[in-house]
Amino acid sequence: MNSALETLKARGFFQQCTDAERLSKLMDEGPVTFYEGTDPTGGSLHIGHMVPYFAFRHLRDAGHNGIALLGGGTARIGDPSGKSEIRKMLTYEQLDKNTESIRGQLDKFVGFDGKTAFSVNNKDWLANLNYIDFLRDIGKHFSVNRMLSFEAYKMRMETGLSFIEFNYQLLQSFDFLELYRRHNCRLQIGGDDQWGNIVAGVELVRRVEGAEVFGITFPLVTTADGKKMGKTEKGALFLDPLITTPYEFFQYWRNVQDRDILRFLLMFTFLETDECNALCADGKNPNDAKERLAWEITALIHGKDEADKALSGAKAAFGQGGDSGGDKNAMPRAEIAISKIEAGINIIDLFFEAGLMSSKSEARRLVEQGGAFVSGSSGEISAINSPTAVIKTDCLNKEGELVLRAGKKRYMLVRFS
Repeated sequence: MNSALETLKARGFFQQCTDAERLSKLMDEGPVTFYEGTDPTGGSLHIGHMVPYFAFRHLRDAGHNGIALLGGGTARIGDPSGKSEIRKMLTYEQLDKNTESIRGQLDKFVGFDGKTAFSVNNKDWLANLNYIDFLRDIGKHFSVNRMLSFEAYKMRMETGLSFIEFNYQLLQSFDFLELYRRHNCRLQIGGDDQWGNIVAGVELVRRVEGAEVFGITFPLVTTADGKKMGKTEKGALFLDPLITTPYEFFQYWRNVQDRDILRFLLMFTFLETDECNALCADGKNPNDAKERLAWEITALIHGKDEADKALSGAKAAFGQGGDSGGDKNAMPRAEIAISKIEAGINIIDLFFEAGLMSSKSEARRLVEQGGAFVSGSSGEISAINSPTAVIKTDCLNKEGELVLRAGKKRYMLVRFS
């Protein structure tokens, strides 16, 4: 098998391929142009969107040319794949704004040079389509029975599939045809929930142009306990630092289950396979491998400076400052008026106002279940089990600060001024 495909397989990116043997031969003959599509349904990508873009970089590093297709046109309809109900319709202006934001995130990660990697927007050829001509020229190649055999449509038939969504597969297939015509694109990559759409595109190019093109899908990544990867208490793990801070991003990876470390090192870093295996070898401390994983992916998404700050903040939080080598200034912080702690602040109010809990009822449950911790003036952290407990200035260090901990993993440095 072609070395680039072997790399994808070895690192866990290979789920299905329309014809792996013939694709391998094509890739052996020279550079192949491939594409991955992303609809700008939000203003930021989350880590689940990035799985194909890690594969994108592996393929480009192997000498192939990648296109990031931004779905400014297809997002006007919305992909029903993997969704139990119709997506919220956004204005065209919002979609354009989202497209620019996402393009910037992808450029930072991929590095568009205009040749080996570049972006296009399917709005350019979809926005002004003549619907009658489109149905005559493209729609005639699609079988409704065939479309309904794909899992994405079968699932939605149970909850209701709108006619506008039913058109989505035609538009995505047309994207492949256009990219073949414009850029000699021969391969589409994407998540396994896109298998039906990718196969339809492969068939359309064959029917219209008589050309052989290919599709590869990657597994939809879940954690070892079967949960959707990238989900936090606050929701998805977004790339936008204003939604998910670099520290929170780092901590997600620092706290993955031991069973997920090797798989995530292979998929979400560019460390050599041997180094990934060595980090997870028997006898090695899994926390060291988690720390390396967290630093590597945070550096890729947010830059090395932010990764260093997040690592330092984590060391300060989990080492309580002391001799941990961490910098507590890199921890997530909250500011509260000094007058509140001078008067004595209730433990529930403190956790709520610091932003560690989204509601006072949630803060009360945390305290009653033994998950609320507060540092004393010496830096030692103690559990607070009474919901009527009052925190006063004797808990503050000489800088007028204290550290809160919710459960085992969430910290907040609180400054009173």
